[in-house]
Order: sequence, then structure tokens, then C-alpha cells
Amino acid sequence: MDRNDENDGQPARIPQQRSSVPSFLFLIFMLFILTNHTGDEFLARNHYQDALQSLNYQLSNFTAWLNGTESNFTMPDRKATATPLVGSFMSLGSRLNPQWTSYFPNVTGFAHGEIDFFNITTPSLASTSFPWRAHAETFMGDTNMTELVSHFGSWNWTGSDKISWSIMDRAPVSVKGVTEKIAVVHGRIDVRHPASSDDMKLDFEGVHFLANGSIYGFAEPTGRHIDIRYIPAIVPEAFQNDTARTIEPELISRVNKVKELINAGVIDQELTNGESQGGCGFSVYAQIAPSEISVKDMEDLEDELQKPTGRWTVKRPPLKLNGVLLSRECGILYKLHDTEGLRSQSFFRKVATYAGISAIVYLLQLLLLSRQVDQSRTPAGLSRVSLWTFLTQSIVDSVSFAGHITFAIIASGRPSLSLVAPAFVACVLFAFESQHAILINQVQAPEDAVATPPPRPVQQEPSLPSPAVPPPTTAPPRSTGPTFSSLLLRHIRSDPQARIWLGMFFFLTFIVRVIVTPSLALIFVATMYSLFWLPQIVRSVKKGRSSALTAEYLIGTSLCRLFHALYFLTCPKNVLDIEPRRWMWYLAMFMFLQVAVILLQQRLGPAFFLPKRFAHAQVYDYHPALPLSIADPEAPDESLGDCAICMEAIHTDDEKQLEQVTGALLRKVGARRSYSLAPCQHLFHTECLEKWLAIKNICPHCRRPLPPL
Repeated sequence: MDRNDENDGQPARIPQQRSSVPSFLFLIFMLFILTNHTGDEFLARNHYQDALQSLNYQLSNFTAWLNGTESNFTMPDRKATATPLVGSFMSLGSRLNPQWTSYFPNVTGFAHGEIDFFNITTPSLASTSFPWRAHAETFMGDTNMTELVSHFGSWNWTGSDKISWSIMDRAPVSVKGVTEKIAVVHGRIDVRHPASSDDMKLDFEGVHFLANGSIYGFAEPTGRHIDIRYIPAIVPEAFQNDTARTIEPELISRVNKVKELINAGVIDQELTNGESQGGCGFSVYAQIAPSEISVKDMEDLEDELQKPTGRWTVKRPPLKLNGVLLSRECGILYKLHDTEGLRSQSFFRKVATYAGISAIVYLLQLLLLSRQVDQSRTPAGLSRVSLWTFLTQSIVDSVSFAGHITFAIIASGRPSLSLVAPAFVACVLFAFESQHAILINQVQAPEDAVATPPPRPVQQEPSLPSPAVPPPTTAPPRSTGPTFSSLLLRHIRSDPQARIWLGMFFFLTFIVRVIVTPSLALIFVATMYSLFWLPQIVRSVKKGRSSALTAEYLIGTSLCRLFHALYFLTCPKNVLDIEPRRWMWYLAMFMFLQVAVILLQQRLGPAFFLPKRFAHAQVYDYHPALPLSIADPEAPDESLGDCAICMEAIHTDDEKQLEQVTGALLRKVGARRSYSLAPCQHLFHTECLEKWLAIKNICPHCRRPLPPL
């Protein structure tokens, strides 16, 4: 019967086309959202306009003050009492013999050191006998203790013990009337506390005297404005005028930079760093240690470092410095000592070296994984490996990929290109491991379904007839519609794509949180590295079979995995400056203990380390006791039946074997039999079934899943 005949007498239903207007409006709206930055540009332009107006006002008043004309700017009185106090903790530099010693002319880079805390408030000094006590009491003077306590904030200043200092040293600018070579420096100081995962961040502005290696400046909490016009008030009196003349072109440079940003419409994070976090402001006094090389050799070394040509230079001496951070408003003095710096170019080379070694390690992991996949690609091999072993490794590689990309974005410039290499290989490794985990799940899902027995039906007793209940006289309650949460939950359950996107959202959110939260990252590393091989041990015990992982893959992957963890958590001079953690060594030993257990499981049995009452695994018995077939009594030889694969009879010619078959149990543990009976009651030759299970793990006759043989 024709389909059109069935619809005779009824109007043909024409499928209504979806209107393209809503889709078009939606696309226009999305493009508007993605391309429109009017709000940010408006706020940034207003911020820049205010900053430009403030800088122009500061520059005009400061220039007038330098020229001796009427001005609203007044240089604060120089704190002469700070000089003897600072001199009690450090010695400021002096001019050196240029033929034998020199100072670093450029300190752009990163410095890490330790700090000692001293409370220099008057009540605290009353119970001390420091030799510099009198200088501190004179410096603090009549400080208001009520205002002093209000400046502390929530940060634990007394327990801070380490400091990180990033410095950007600009090239000295020749200024008329200035005899000294003075460079303007800026950067950030991070004060660390051992019990806190966060740092107290201080913005730094100062000047660097190249002749004697001294640095003077101010450090204020992030967001609080630093007026560089006041820097001449803390330098030695002989250099005040030269310092003031050096500050003027720096102010002009900043005014021009803000004008360029306004014209280009660019949002600069340095100029829009938000509100102040509060806290204590410091005056910074630092001194670079002299190097045992001549000024000529130092200049050659600096030229080669800035513009590498491959020519020979002297060995780079270590950049060391000491200093004092002094805060009158909080009554705090930090002594900076054992501080070693690393030039930016040296840091970039260090990052490039790490990126190259890391890429090689990931390539080695990829090679080990490909060799392991080739050896265990059959269903029989895939059923003997743990899904969670490869899932945990893929999660670690995804976090590693995101971390290297984030590091590349932060380290903008030449090192960012080198970090792309390990990130790319980690991404490829993540894809291969995820694909292999999906394949393992496809093979093991039917096996798990077989292992789960079906629920037994519950027999219900016949119930007595209940008396008739009269219908209710009241109207039944009106049924309410489903709530939004129930509809959303129902949609997530029924739509696979919704589950995938929701899972990706939570997964990416978790990765981002791991990257930006140091404490969570440490917990993540400890958890994932503990779970690399532990699921494989558990699966081998539960299934009663040893793993299909080779010793080459186990040992090689463990060494490669531990490379990154040991480098960042045990090496004190890693590229991220992460503090060493002693527990990482115990984690590495626990990881190799798991590897040793897996290798021993392959030799001594899956449950060799368990008591006998727990060592029995529930495994399907393919060799139960079977009676001989009596379908054909006149057959020349008796058989158990026909094999469902090769369709040939399964013979038991050997009388001893026949006795064993009909007598149920084998006496010798591990002996092989010539037949195998599947859970679906289909009979096979054992050899035929082994060959079939190497290809598929379903019954070739009824297509039902089969447990491993």
C-alpha cells in the first residue's frame, strides 16, 4: 500500500521552515558582545585622563621647583636619623678600582633572599639591648602607636622570612648638569610567609647609582601610588640634586606613555591595577656586592648578555646584594641577606633549557605509551589494564598543558616560544591517553556487565481482596507542573551532549583553579601521583589476573612523571621558584613501591601480598564438569559437543582426561582443558576461544559479552 494512499482524505502536512530572523539576530548580538569593548575603553580612557592630568600637574610643579620658581611641590625633609640606623645593618657602596673590581651596571632580573624581622617601636625596644637601639628610638621619635597599629592590616609581618624581588633597571639617561650615572628602577617585591600561600605584594620605585652600586627607593602595597618625586629625600645629601634632575625626564616619559595609551585605546594593567590593599609602606636601601672582575670585562659581559654573538667572555660572577626595608609608619625593619639575583637574560636561557628537556621527557613518554598500546591493543590485553591508570595520567597531562601555556603567556618574549614545545607534546600525550582510556572502557564495560549478576525476582504473596473504598467527595488536588531544576536535571540525563559540555565546564574550571591556586596544585600533585598505579594493583587483585603493563612502560613512565614533580618540588632553583617540599621524596618512593608490586604480581600472583582468605578472586569458571554427549551412541568416539567457532567436535580421547572431565575438579591447579563453556552455554575449544577473545570479547554465536578466559 502506498504511503500517499494512507493519507488520502487528509491535507498534506508541509514541514514549516524555521525562520532565520531569530538566528540572524542572535548572531548579530554575539558579534556585538564579542567585538564591543566600549565599556572597558570608556573606563580606561577616563582612568588615563585622570592619570594624565595628575602626571602633568606633578611634572609642572616639580619642574618649577627644580628651576626655583613658585611651585606647590615641597620636598620633604631628609630623614637624617635613618642613615645611622640603616648603617647598623649594611654598608653602602663606595667607588672601586676599575682595573680589579666592578659593580653590575644593570640589575634587571629576579632576586631571592631571606629577611629578618625587627620590631623598632618604642615599647618593643624598651626590653631589648640591641646596639642600634638608640638609633631606632631616635628614628621612631614620637610615633602615634594607635595610628601605627591601624596600618598593619591582616598580614603577619612578624613571621615573614623570605623575599622575592623583580627589578627592571632602565638605561641611564644623560641629563644636563648631572655628573653621576643614575638609572631609574622599578619592579615588585613579594614578602613571603611560610604558613601562607599568598604573598604581600609591594610595588617598588627607585634609583640605581651605577658608580657605587647603591639602590634607593620606596615600596608600597599594590594599588597605593608611589610619588617618585620624593626619592631624592632618602638618597645621600651629596646626590640629591642629581637624583632630582634624573626624576624629571622619567616623569616626562610617563606622561608620553599615557598619551600613547589614550590614543591607541590600550588597557595597561600597570596603570589600572585597582585599589590599594592596605598595609605598610617601606623605604628601601640596597647594596650590590662588588664583583672580582674589571669594569672592561663587566662591560663586555653585559654586551654579550644583551646581544649574544658567541664571543668569549669571563665567567659571569654571581649577583648578590643585601639591604634594609624600613617602615616608620608601622615600626618594622627587615634585614635583607643571602640574596642572589638572576639576570633576565639568564632566566630566559634557564626557561629555554627547561622547556627543551621537558619536551624530550614528554616525547619519551609518548614513545613508551605507543609501545605499550601496540602490545596491549587486543581485547584480552585491554581487559588486564586499569582504566583509571590512564585517566589519571591524562588529567595530569591536561593540567601540564594548561600550565605550560599559562607560563608561556606570562613569560612573554623569547622564552614563551620555547615553552610551546612541551605544551604541544603534553597535549598530544593527553589525546593519546584519553583515546586509549576510551578504548579500555569499551572493552571492559561488557566484562563488568557480565560480572554483575541479575537481580532475583521477588515473589509476592497473594494479597487478600481489600474492601471497597468509597470515592472521595472532595476534588483531587491540581497537579503542579515540573520545576525548572527538575526539567534541567531531566535534560542533562537525557541529552548526552549536555552531559559532555557540563563535564567539560567543570573539568576546565577545575584545571584553572589548580593552576592559579598553589595549595590546591600541591594537593592535586600528591593525589594524582599516588593514583597512577594503585588502580592497576586493585584491578589485578579483583579480577585474579596480572596486568598487561610491561616493565619498560612502568619504570620508564614513572621516571618521566617524576621528572617534573621532583624538579619543581625538590630543586631549590627551579624556574618557578617553588619552595622544596620534603614529602615529594616519600611520594616518589611510594610510586616506585606500586611499580614493584605490579611487577611482583606478574611473577608471584595478583594477590600474593594478601592473606589467603582475601586472595580468592571471583572469576568465571570456563571449565565446569560436563557429561559426554549421548546424542549419537553409535559414534566411533564420544565427544562433549561441537565447537561454536570451528564447528568441529570436542573430543576427550585421553582416558585420564576423560576421568578428570567427568569427575568435576582438576587436582592440579592451573591445568588446561580442551573445552570452554561460556556463560551463554555455548561450548568451544579452549584454543579457538583464546584466538577469538584476542579479537573480540563477545560470543561469536549469540553476541553476548564474555568474561576474560
